[in-house]
Amino acid sequence: MPITCIGLSHHTAPVEVRERHAFPASRMAEALVALRDYEAVREAAMLQTCGRLEIYAELDDYERGVAQVKSFLANFRHGTTGYDIESYLYTRLGHEAVEHLFRVCTGLDSMLIGEAEILGQVKDAYVAASRAKSLGRTLHHLFREALAAGKTARAQTRIGGESVSMATAAVEAARARLGTLEGASILVVGAGKMGRTAVKRLRQEGARRVIVANRTIARSRGLVADAGFGEAVELPELVEALATADVVVASTGASSFVLDEERVRAAMARRPDRPLFIVDIAVPRDVDPAVTAIENVALVDIDGLKSVVNERLDLRREAIPQVEEIIAEYVQRFENWYRARVAVPVIARLTQKAEAIRAGELERLLARCPDLDERERMLVTGMTLTIVSKLLHSAILKIREKATSDRAEALSSARLLEDLFELDLLDGPVSSP
Repeated sequence: MPITCIGLSHHTAPVEVRERHAFPASRMAEALVALRDYEAVREAAMLQTCGRLEIYAELDDYERGVAQVKSFLANFRHGTTGYDIESYLYTRLGHEAVEHLFRVCTGLDSMLIGEAEILGQVKDAYVAASRAKSLGRTLHHLFREALAAGKTARAQTRIGGESVSMATAAVEAARARLGTLEGASILVVGAGKMGRTAVKRLRQEGARRVIVANRTIARSRGLVADAGFGEAVELPELVEALATADVVVASTGASSFVLDEERVRAAMARRPDRPLFIVDIAVPRDVDPAVTAIENVALVDIDGLKSVVNERLDLRREAIPQVEEIIAEYVQRFENWYRARVAVPVIARLTQKAEAIRAGELERLLARCPDLDERERMLVTGMTLTIVSKLLHSAILKIREKATSDRAEALSSARLLEDLFELDLLDGPVSSP
């Protein structure tokens, strides 16, 4: 099964490396097209989140294909990195690659176990690859099964219990820092999903004032309207908003620092004796780490939030054995489907040929028996369908069973059927997929 997953994640790479290899959403299609053009890559999809960048691919050859995907990751868009990317990458092959995607979809591989956002992110990756035409039959089926496994795990277990997300973790970190958020002034930079979650949680925590800053003022106003709480400002007003804030939660999709040292220093000059706590949950990061050199400024990035949420995940951890059973079932189902593909062309052509013969003979019979009424014609037609179905049933069932248990024997049986019934497959003789 020449399926592979190559990537880096919060398990293997710090945020400063992950952000270096983040692809802007606007360039994802371009990246997928470039990846698809590597000669050993049959199909490809790219999954990018704040905690991971992974490429899933079906390859013509493991050795050449893995080397080409790694070359793509090292060179596309990034140029010289100053470090060896190989030291941060992991490679999963065959069964391990399939199982890994299912673990990702069910939330078992997430920084926050069972996080809800990952399902939407995997779906977005699937849609992006479909639009870029970099998906084929294998990855199309794999991603759909992985998404189904993720939904099943959340419906049948408590892996998604005790709502925890990076946005709620950021708010909890702020509460832990200040003791309470009641009466606090909070600046939320970014009006995406994380920003929305943060604003709702801040309202629950009793924040006195919440300011939402975004590149597009319309999105800030939309968030504030939906939440029924807060006020919207534009990014040029950041310094003024920073000067009034006790806490900042930053989560935009910007490719460069939104809060640089100059802006933060200018804001702190207006309130030198008041501390400012910043939580940056964006990848690439929104806040320049250099701001920590400014007096009274403290900064936590996404990797620093792990300890904040660990204590909230005990309920989810209890569900892990159940989720692993679900994963095993879905992995087995996908691998059975994959192995059975060897029989598909022969079964399809055999069925088509049998149907053509049946329809032709039936037409000749009915032409010779013009006196048959409509009911009699239906009975004769039904009888011919039953005969063909019963004749083919055992052969089709056996070859499918062999395909899932002994692929080599299934391939031999498929070739025998091809020869015996002169199937003349348009794609040439049966071969390994």
